[in-house]
Amino acid sequence: MNMRDNTLLKLSSITKKFGGLVAVKDVNTEVRSGCLKAIIGPNGAGKTTTFNIISGIIPATEGEIWFDKKNITGMPACDRAQLGIARTFQHPCIFHDMTVLENVLAGASSAAQRHFIQSFLGRSFKSLSINRIIEDAEKRAIEMLDFVGLGDKINFSAKILAYGEQKVLELARALALDPKPRLLLLDEPTAGLNSEEAKTYMNLLKKLKQTNLTIVMIEHRMELVENVSDEVLVLDFGEVLADDTPAVVWANQKVIDAYLGCAEDEESEEDK
Repeated sequence: MNMRDNTLLKLSSITKKFGGLVAVKDVNTEVRSGCLKAIIGPNGAGKTTTFNIISGIIPATEGEIWFDKKNITGMPACDRAQLGIARTFQHPCIFHDMTVLENVLAGASSAAQRHFIQSFLGRSFKSLSINRIIEDAEKRAIEMLDFVGLGDKINFSAKILAYGEQKVLELARALALDPKPRLLLLDEPTAGLNSEEAKTYMNLLKKLKQTNLTIVMIEHRMELVENVSDEVLVLDFGEVLADDTPAVVWANQKVIDAYLGCAEDEESEEDK
């Protein structure tokens, strides 16, 4: 395995087959520590499948995944989370009957998760150290809610939040993960957001970059990709079409033909 010293994540010849369908074929890419890498491509290009393989939701049929020079190919998702791999989903997964703060706490330490889930179900949870665990988890949760701009809504019911705020809430929950995230996977973070909400999210990403957190995101808004990405991976029919800096990728005629033109058309339609 050859990896640059600052490489945090490496996909080596990743292939995923669903029966006779090849969803991802021989994908090779590296993500440097502190880098924000965007994954773009037409619908059905294999973007979410690649995300699911990285996070451990589904296994790769072939190939290897390396995280911080450790082979995690066969590691389950829960163990990857313990290494500091966190993710969000295209549609926010939140607990509507919990408060904003409780939603973030439910994604904190494993002990805190158990406490709040069992409390929600009306069961007791006894541990000599639970008070300290909850205090630490609550402190980090509030810090992350302040960071994303929801600090004034910690006691609000999550179900009354606007859709864009629910997206931000899910981000706060991922950031509050214990242990602290080292790699954040964002699956179409601005999907369903209007222009103003997308701009707010873009500013959050810029703030996150200043913390040196490594981020990989699937995104369809080219303005956002261009403004925050250090590198762009382009997938087409499950294969790598380009993998370089935004300037180099935008100048690639194959990328323009396969994706950029139609993406710009789709984006302009969404904003009408």
